[in-house]
Amino acid sequence: QVMEGEPFYHFSHRGTRQRALSRHWGWHMRLTRDPQVLWFEQQTVKRRSKRGMGVVPTDPWFPKQWYMNNDIHPDLNILTAWSRGFTGLGVVLTVLDDGLEKDHPDLAANYDPLASYDFNSNDPDPQPRYGDGDKNWHGTRCAGEVAAVANNGICGAGVAYNAKIGGVRMLDGAIMDIVEAQALSLQPQYIHIYSASWGPEDDGRTVDGPGVLAAAAFHRGIIQGRGGLGSIFIWASGNGGTNYDNCNCDGYTNSIYTVSVGSVLGDGQRPRYSESCPAILTTTYSSRTTSKVQIVTTDLHHRCTDKHTGTSASAPLAAGMVALALEANPALTWRDLQHLIIRASKPAHLQAEDWAENGVGRRVSHYYGYGLLDAGLLVQAATTWTGTRPQEKCSVQAVQVPRDIGSRLTISTDVSSCSKSIRSLEHVQVQLSLSYSRRGDLVVALSSPMGTTSTLVTVRPYDTSQDGYKDWTFMSTHFWDENPKGIWTLQLENRGDDRNTGGPLSLLSPGQLTSFILHLHGTDEDMPARRSAATATDECLRRDEQGACEDCGSSMYIHQGSCLSYCPPRYYGRAQSATPRDTAHVCASCHPSCYTCQGASANNCTSCPSGHTLDDVTHTCQHP
Repeated sequence: QVMEGEPFYHFSHRGTRQRALSRHWGWHMRLTRDPQVLWFEQQTVKRRSKRGMGVVPTDPWFPKQWYMNNDIHPDLNILTAWSRGFTGLGVVLTVLDDGLEKDHPDLAANYDPLASYDFNSNDPDPQPRYGDGDKNWHGTRCAGEVAAVANNGICGAGVAYNAKIGGVRMLDGAIMDIVEAQALSLQPQYIHIYSASWGPEDDGRTVDGPGVLAAAAFHRGIIQGRGGLGSIFIWASGNGGTNYDNCNCDGYTNSIYTVSVGSVLGDGQRPRYSESCPAILTTTYSSRTTSKVQIVTTDLHHRCTDKHTGTSASAPLAAGMVALALEANPALTWRDLQHLIIRASKPAHLQAEDWAENGVGRRVSHYYGYGLLDAGLLVQAATTWTGTRPQEKCSVQAVQVPRDIGSRLTISTDVSSCSKSIRSLEHVQVQLSLSYSRRGDLVVALSSPMGTTSTLVTVRPYDTSQDGYKDWTFMSTHFWDENPKGIWTLQLENRGDDRNTGGPLSLLSPGQLTSFILHLHGTDEDMPARRSAATATDECLRRDEQGACEDCGSSMYIHQGSCLSYCPPRYYGRAQSATPRDTAHVCASCHPSCYTCQGASANNCTSCPSGHTLDDVTHTCQHP
């Protein structure tokens, strides 16, 4: 009996999924037919947030977290996701790196020993090795970006500050295929998301990828991991930009099983270290040039840093955003998430010469993929997403006899045989075997029947290898949702400086293409017919003559003429007027001395701008 004196009873049934929103048909029918049952209802989890607590965290360094506190426009829109109640609760994430300072005061409460291991010393403790110039800070910094505890008066806040965070120590020692495989397959039924910022040398001359064991771990992860929904692998695209490296020569970043994340500076410029390739799916911030404050996160010896940068800073931000999406919809598969990330990424102010519209009207770039990831859009799209149909794969062998490449070779292939199983594309792979006298001079591009051209690999001036490509697989995400039907064209072209004639042994031709297999992945559903989740419904109920919003309903706040689900820093939410019938809320200004507040006066502060301290008794901000 649930309520004293009332005839209500609560039954739990093992066979129904926890948090199931659809009703259990069998029990529904039996209870409906039972004459002694007057009323019943299947209980579902309801989302409730505490009133009065603002969405903006009160951590002392949150004012420095420019990429999520509304300092720049657009930022990663994390505050919108938080305001909808998503903070990563129930999601488990691990950082595969050089260790994790598990007793760090801003990580300890979220640290999860079950998501951690040390494969360098073969013990369960991922604590980094100190001394030796303390260079093993990387994993601890990446972890803080994701899951630094919020509202605890220490450092800043992680993107998914209620998620569980683990660390795998694996980069501080000999890295072998088996070590990578063990890390990638650690607790796959317990860990949801793996974040990694490593791979082959970014020297602009290496072509390398996972070994047999790591490749098997990826595959097993997406088939069996997370109860069959698939492990989520988030990968940094690489820091080889200064060496003219291309991330399609990195078999981790260009795997269809990893989400490859690119980097952009706060002002929309491309960082000099960023690599380009069409395997990149989305982008987050990594640093800025306009101020000394970079990415804010936890550091060794219980410290905080605001100096974290690089593509390895971008991937954990994306991993944290994916944790928010998984909390919003735990039933998402590894492929669902890639669909959602594409729909929640926007070109915004990201600068590149190569932005182009693909066959379904999405703009895409080899530097940024589909653009800057937006957490608000991501969780919104996740909540309403219906699962995709199964992945179909169709492969076409396009070269029967070896072909001389010369200075240029074009091969066309008709894939009509694939259009029965695939109506909407996902990943497209090109598997090549070729010889060439100087591999880095060769530019390889693929064009789809819908007119999209994707440059699979650019000139790499430092790659002087004479080995060519031996069964190497390139990947592109730029054809996503296109219909593959028709003629595909592969173009190989010598774009090197010195016209590559290949030395004395091969006076006739610098190389031969011996194999070209086109692998198309996708589904038989018409995906473009799904309404884009990115067009958020305008919540405004009434506008004035100037078009500014006057009424956002009872759940939104009016702020500078538009509707927001939260009040940004330096504002607090209050009723618009004193009349009880008027349920409208507005964002009103805090006192100038406060960063966040609960009222307009100087003693209503809940946190302070950078460099000022909050007096807990008077709730005022003190000058240092």
